[in-house]
Amino acid sequence: MLLVLAVTLTGVPANAPSAQADELSDAKARQAQLKRDVAEQKERVAALSSLQSALSSEIAETRSQLRAIGADLDAVRTKISAMQTRIKAVRAAYDELVAQLRVMDANLRVVEAQEQAKRHDLADRRALLAGRIRDAYDTDRTSPLETFISGGTFTDLLAEMSYYIDVGEQDKALAAQISKDSETLAALRETVKLSRERTDELRRETAAQKRELDRSLVDLKDTQDELKRLERSVAKALAEQKAQYTALQRNKANAARIIAQAAAKQRELARKIDQLIDEQVKKGKIPSEFNGEFRWPMDSFNISGEYGCSTFTWYAPGAGCAHYHNGVDLVAPYGTPVKAAGAGTVVYVGWNWADGSDPAWIVVVAHSPTLRTWYAHLQPKRPVEVGQSVSKGTVVGYEGSTGKSTGAHLHWMVELNGSFVNPRLFL
Repeated sequence: MLLVLAVTLTGVPANAPSAQADELSDAKARQAQLKRDVAEQKERVAALSSLQSALSSEIAETRSQLRAIGADLDAVRTKISAMQTRIKAVRAAYDELVAQLRVMDANLRVVEAQEQAKRHDLADRRALLAGRIRDAYDTDRTSPLETFISGGTFTDLLAEMSYYIDVGEQDKALAAQISKDSETLAALRETVKLSRERTDELRRETAAQKRELDRSLVDLKDTQDELKRLERSVAKALAEQKAQYTALQRNKANAARIIAQAAAKQRELARKIDQLIDEQVKKGKIPSEFNGEFRWPMDSFNISGEYGCSTFTWYAPGAGCAHYHNGVDLVAPYGTPVKAAGAGTVVYVGWNWADGSDPAWIVVVAHSPTLRTWYAHLQPKRPVEVGQSVSKGTVVGYEGSTGKSTGAHLHWMVELNGSFVNPRLFL
């Protein structure tokens, strides 16, 4: 009866376990959240690596395309524009990684502080419990029985028993708190360890991504510089051609008349070439169909004019254009060998009288009754003759500047079913 009364008098221990349970739950929740954050960051690093890899491949492909024979500068410009957009996406992803690294560094400092504080709390509570245990079993302490025998009052005995029972319950609560603190400290320690490892790993990955981004920026800058160099070269050739054409068409009425005359003579030349092809077909020198693909007529050159609509008013209308360029202009040093784009039979070598009083020297090769290639502005030399069979790569002429030309270049045309088409379609 005395014991029950003593416990009732002392009440519940001051340090209830709910606060420690909350601390432990918070530590475990923080640890679980960190693991989720780590998984998400790994996904983002992988996504950034994929972006970097795609960008690097695209830059390498574009640089290779730019160095290739017959580079399509318009296509390269479009690719570079797309890569600049991709660079912005890569930079944004990298900046996000850097920001995450700062957040992780800040979180790590907070958790380290919490771990340090909990370590101190645990040490203090362990010391307190050890002291109370020593006091409880101090051999010099007077036991409750000795107090009763020595003539102490019932009140003294009750107070002494209440003290012993209270200390026991408080010790149990303190021991339970220490156990919870140990779990909390272990969770915090694991969180700190994981945070430190992941922060260091993310720092290394971020640095690697920065190096890769810097390399991509340098490569892209080199590609842009190469494009600008080619653009300047092409612009110079175009300016020279434009000046010549401007001089030729000062009198627009006269230019229109000359264009009309040229068109008529061109049709006459086409009929002549058709007759020559018919003769070669009958002789069995031209196959009924062309199987294969073309090569560029020269081994090294720049392109000063693409196939299609043009701003040069000297060009006649065609294919829905006010001024239509029916081939591709290839610029190389004077005398550069011009080679057959594919296997076929030479059906014309000589002056293109459709040009009027200032004709260009041309060579026409038939690859089938409906497919032929034209090579214009050549030097007036005859490395091949009409009726001669040629292989892909056979020299058919040498780059010159005959006809309405402002400098050495080759005007290369592909004629299919009586119409000139884009040579790039056959490469």
